[in-house]
Amino acid sequence: MSYERFAYVYDYLMQDVPYDGWLEYVNRQAIRHQGKRVLDIACGTGELSLRLARDGYDVTGVDLSQDMLTIAQEKASAKNVHIQWFQQDMSRLDSLGEYDIITIFCDSLNYLKDESDVKSTFKGVYGHLKQDGLFLFDVHSIFKMTQIFMNQTFTLTDDHVSYIWDCFPGEVPNSVEHELTFFVEDEETGQYERVEELHKQRTYPILMIKEWLAGNGFEVLNITADFTEESPTDKSERIFFACKKK
Repeated sequence: MSYERFAYVYDYLMQDVPYDGWLEYVNRQAIRHQGKRVLDIACGTGELSLRLARDGYDVTGVDLSQDMLTIAQEKASAKNVHIQWFQQDMSRLDSLGEYDIITIFCDSLNYLKDESDVKSTFKGVYGHLKQDGLFLFDVHSIFKMTQIFMNQTFTLTDDHVSYIWDCFPGEVPNSVEHELTFFVEDEETGQYERVEELHKQRTYPILMIKEWLAGNGFEVLNITADFTEESPTDKSERIFFACKKK
C-alpha cells in the first residue's frame, strides 16, 4: 500500500480520536509556564501538531514514519501553517534543539519494545528541554491492557474501510499484540484491498514510570487520568504525566 493510501486509512480510522482533548490538556498544563516552542513526538499525520500551531505554539513534529510526515507536510502546506518535520526514532532523539514543551501522546510510548527504550526516550526528551521545560505524555493503563484489550476482537464495517482487530497476550507482562486486517476500497475499481498489520504494545506500573522519570532528572508535577484532572483509579484507561525538567 502506498503512503497516500495508508495515511488515508490512518486518518479515516483516527477521525474520532480526541485530538482536541490533548490540545486542551497541553493548554491547561502550559498556562502555568512560559514558552510556546513545542516538540510533538510521534506526531503521525500531524493532526495535533496543526492544532497546536493554530493555537499559537511554535511547533516541530517528529515521527518514525517518513510517509506519515509527508502527509503531515501536505496538510500543513494546504492550511498555510509552518511546521518543521523530522524523521527520528523517539528513543534516539538527536540534534533537534531545545523546547519549552515536549509531548508524546496517543499512547505512543506504549509502542517502545522494552524498558531500556523508554528510559532512552526520557533521556532524549530531557536533553531537548529547556530548564523548567514541560514533558507531557500519556500511556495505556495496566487495566486497559489486561482487561479491555486482552483476548478481545473489535470490528468496523463501513462503505470505504472495514477492519477486524484481534488482541492477544504479548510475550511479556502487561503487553498486547494487535493483529489488524483492513479492507480498503479502491475508488477506481470498486474492489477492496486487504492489508494486514501487527502492532505490539506494552505498559508499566505508574510507580515504575515515576522512578524512570526521576532517574532522568524530571520532577513529576501531576498524574491524571482520561483527560480529566482527577487522579488515576484502578479502572482508569489512559494515564497522563506532566513533568518538569529540574
